[in-house]
Amino acid sequence: MTEPPLLPLDSQLCFSIYSAGIAINRVYKPMLDELGVTYTQYLVLSTLWELDGLTITAISDRLWLEPSTITPAVKRLEAAGYVERRRNKEDERLVQVFLSTKGKDLHARTGCLTQTLLERSGFSVPEMIALNEKVQKLRSGMRETTPT
Repeated sequence: MTEPPLLPLDSQLCFSIYSAGIAINRVYKPMLDELGVTYTQYLVLSTLWELDGLTITAISDRLWLEPSTITPAVKRLEAAGYVERRRNKEDERLVQVFLSTKGKDLHARTGCLTQTLLERSGFSVPEMIALNEKVQKLRSGMRETTPT
């Protein structure tokens, strides 16, 4: 029986994407610290900036994270005054998350994240858009072929 050929770590797409994510988080961290939020909290806020009033389940589905990861982030955001949780008036079993004025105002201060990512990447805007589209296509393919 022959051994499979050794694929160096840097030749493995999964590692390249994983380590790129870590590198991006390291770049973002000082800026997020200055804003007073963690990366997970930033993702929750970004989701709500797209569509306010989502449930924890809807936020977790959008972010591909478990509700047990989202709930503590939302609680900390609420304690910091960025969001508020409210029971749905038609179905009180549902709890929706809404941005506060402070949470809405924070959005304008997060542009530095995108700008810094673009500057540090060395990519042009069209190159960054093309890369993002390819990564999204990869993600979609993985999701469609992964049993739940």
